Amino acid sequence: MIISRRTSKTLLPHLNQLLRPIHSLPNPNPILSDYYNAYLSLLQSFVSRKAIGPGKQLHARLLLSNLGFDTVLATKLVNLYSDCNHLPYAQNLFDRIPKRNVFLWNILIRGYAWNGPFESAISLYHQMLEHGLLPDNFTFPFVLKACSALSDIDNGREIHKLAVLTRWELDVFVAAGLIDMYSKCSSVEDARRLFDRMSKRDVVLWNSMIAAYSLNGHPSEALSLFRNMALEGLKPSVATLVTVISASADAAALPRGREIHGFSWRMGFSSADKVKTALLDMYAKCGWVRLARVLFEQLLEKRVVSWNAMISGYAMHGHADEALTLFEKMRKEAILLPDNITFVGVLSACSHAGLLLEGRRFFDSMLHDFSIKPTVQHYTCMIDLLGHAGRLEEANQLISKMPMKPDSGVWGALLNGCKIHGDVELGEKALRKLIELEPDDAGNYVILSNIYCQARNWEEAARIRKRMTERGLKKAIACSWIEIRNKHHAFLVGDLSHPQSKEIYGELERLEGLMQQAGYVPDTMPVFHNVSDDEKRNMVRSHSERLAIAFGLISTPPDTVLMVKKNIRVCEDCHIAIKFISQIVNREIIIRDVNRYHHFKGGHCSCHDYW
Repeated sequence: MIISRRTSKTLLPHLNQLLRPIHSLPNPNPILSDYYNAYLSLLQSFVSRKAIGPGKQLHARLLLSNLGFDTVLATKLVNLYSDCNHLPYAQNLFDRIPKRNVFLWNILIRGYAWNGPFESAISLYHQMLEHGLLPDNFTFPFVLKACSALSDIDNGREIHKLAVLTRWELDVFVAAGLIDMYSKCSSVEDARRLFDRMSKRDVVLWNSMIAAYSLNGHPSEALSLFRNMALEGLKPSVATLVTVISASADAAALPRGREIHGFSWRMGFSSADKVKTALLDMYAKCGWVRLARVLFEQLLEKRVVSWNAMISGYAMHGHADEALTLFEKMRKEAILLPDNITFVGVLSACSHAGLLLEGRRFFDSMLHDFSIKPTVQHYTCMIDLLGHAGRLEEANQLISKMPMKPDSGVWGALLNGCKIHGDVELGEKALRKLIELEPDDAGNYVILSNIYCQARNWEEAARIRKRMTERGLKKAIACSWIEIRNKHHAFLVGDLSHPQSKEIYGELERLEGLMQQAGYVPDTMPVFHNVSDDEKRNMVRSHSERLAIAFGLISTPPDTVLMVKKNIRVCEDCHIAIKFISQIVNREIIIRDVNRYHHFKGGHCSCHDYW
């Protein structure tokens, strides 16, 4: 049996003798087997403390004592090596143990599932079956975790079949592993079918299904499932709240997020820093960056993930000064080392504000001062920054030096820079690369078409549009949303379907007259040259965000801040127009487009016309 602490103290002098450096130990002596229980106790202590050094020393002692391959002692050693990510040692010992039970196989499978290589976990699982051993409710979650990491749905389905045959499928831990595997393999329908079959569903299972919806871009379903969970009387965990709050942020569903905020406080989670961090991230993504900062300052312990969320929040809103100040505070006052996510936020802040010198300095510092290798996200930020600044050839050179293959984000950033500065030749190169990576994305063709329009090369613009038609590609339909009294109102370009369309267009006409008096001139350059001037003005006048703003103006009191969300980038003309509108109506108007937030107030935008 395992010895108690008191017994351990009485044996300590003897154990110290046993654990002296190996070269000074006496020759093996069978009497050492009398210390078998003491060895067990020590090994258990080493496992709990992950004391790999003393563990190796005791392993050597056991080998000299002819106890090195005893199943119980060796199993604890495999556990120690596995937990400490010394998997070659664990594998070597495992292979030499004559009697291997399911528990021992589970330990090594778990080690590979946690630390990789994940293929080894799956291979061990199949070897286990070949040895005539059936997996249990620990084996399945471990090997499914490896399938999740590899997005290996084929092996995952085969494992699921055996789980059904062995009747482990309906075990909550196995079911949670299966749901996670299907989720990571983008098969959320399979995950939901399994979830619905479960007669007993605990918090872990609900969390897995909510996370599956959130991970696969179904935030509304995640929020709906959370409501069902609450209706069934289950108290959420911190993990539940963090997941569902993140889903609120993804949906930009501020009212839902505020409801969950209040609910979590009523349920006693007001002091949970992980919940507060999720909330501050949600508020920042939903436009309430000031409230996010309040929650940030209330954190009892500010972890790196909390600093990252706040820095990224400031970057998204174009508050570069605040983001960089917070970064310096993180380094000097909190004495925390930034990670690669921190630098994504910092470089995004520089990119959104046009801080070229600062961006270059942080990009170099990341590697030289913090030994963080730039990822494709960091390169995307730098290409975007250089492209906005007109350093297109420098951006092109940086792409050629990337240690990894540039993805669509990198080439998209370069293409956007070419659009800003009218570089046709480099824009054509960027589009060719994007077509290789995203052959069905019509947006890339549209950007190059606009570049040709800016250069008044109408023939090439028409050719690009024709090519889109031949490939069956259609430009994404621009859509904007505004929430008034807890109800969402969606608008498309030229939309006439809203019940108050007459009043909306009347408000737009009123505003346009006042805007023209203030000096507004419509920018219709991206519109085809064979369209009349009146038609061009009507087309830009009825863009979806303007319809949403007009509806907000006629539906809310004069001091109300308007929040509009748009599924694509705000066009240049609408950006100019909204600045005029914000000054005329003396309102703050917030637009969240696909890239960032724009805060319009008093005729100015928080982006300083740099986006």
